[in-house]
Amino acid sequence: MANHKSSQKRIRQTESRRLHNKYYHKTARNAVKALRNTTDKAAAEALLPKVTAMLDKLAKKNIIHSNKAANLKSSLQLKVNALA
Repeated sequence: MANHKSSQKRIRQTESRRLHNKYYHKTARNAVKALRNTTDKAAAEALLPKVTAMLDKLAKKNIIHSNKAANLKSSLQLKVNALA
């Protein structure tokens, strides 16, 4: 365990940020999975902007890499466009 007050505080901050980031990353993964499993085009088109915004926010806050967000958004858009 760390001895300095500043390093103890840093450990507390890191742990709380890790849990915060883990929650939002998992929420986004579930949203992406829900969108991928959707077979109704109208529902998918309604869900797509929400998921896209969620991915953009995660990329902006460096929870996920910006290229990963772009790749996910692109593949999801292709999936929604392919629905009949």
